[in-house]
Amino acid sequence: MNPKISVITVCYQSRATIGDTLVSIAKQTYRNFEHVVVDGGSTDGTLDLVSRWEGHPVHCVSGPDAGIYDAMNKGLALASGEIVGFLNADDFYADASVLEQIAAAFGDDATEACYADLVYVNPVSLGTVRYWRSEPFRSGMFAVGWCPPHPTFYVRKEVVERCGGFDLSFRLAADAEFMMRYLEGCHVRARHIPGVWVKMRLGGQTNQSWVNIVRQNREIIRALGMHGIPVSYVRFVAGKLLNRTIQFVRAKTGA
Repeated sequence: MNPKISVITVCYQSRATIGDTLVSIAKQTYRNFEHVVVDGGSTDGTLDLVSRWEGHPVHCVSGPDAGIYDAMNKGLALASGEIVGFLNADDFYADASVLEQIAAAFGDDATEACYADLVYVNPVSLGTVRYWRSEPFRSGMFAVGWCPPHPTFYVRKEVVERCGGFDLSFRLAADAEFMMRYLEGCHVRARHIPGVWVKMRLGGQTNQSWVNIVRQNREIIRALGMHGIPVSYVRFVAGKLLNRTIQFVRAKTGA
């Protein structure tokens, strides 16, 4: 099996970082992929950089959107691959074999989605700050603060057509709700592939303030209720804090 993989990058004013994203995609040993860039109307030179890129073909569209999740939905609509996933403009693949690993995972017809591990890195030095090691999904895990790293989550396009795109009523947690809906609601057959696939610069919108962290937690609690998953707010927050603490410890110890 040699499935076409659609890698979607959403960006806005990302000239300082998107070069690393482009380089990491161009280095992939697996070549049956398309790269769709959805830009929100950048004026900082992002579009010039992307348009001049020669490392691999890029299909770029630019224009106003209603936020990052609206841009992601645009990317899903444009994707023509059998497999779809996201690599955003602050992210880059950990090594040249990631798309090979993704294609191999979908070599099993029973696999409808897969995900792996992610490390957060310092925005300047790119040193590891936090190691997000995931694990195989079990029903109920979202209620105790667990979630796969969204930038490592790849899914069959036919499953997206069945389960839907990002719910724009969630401003900070649409990615968590998306994966929760797929794994808990649609019962998508997903595999965890051990190993780091993505490196992400620390400092996303949610992590910029405690207010956004609280708002995101409330949105995830709302999503759990939407999907009929019993949840205790205290248990959810305690589980999430424990997961984050373990991730920082792993980064410090290399465990």
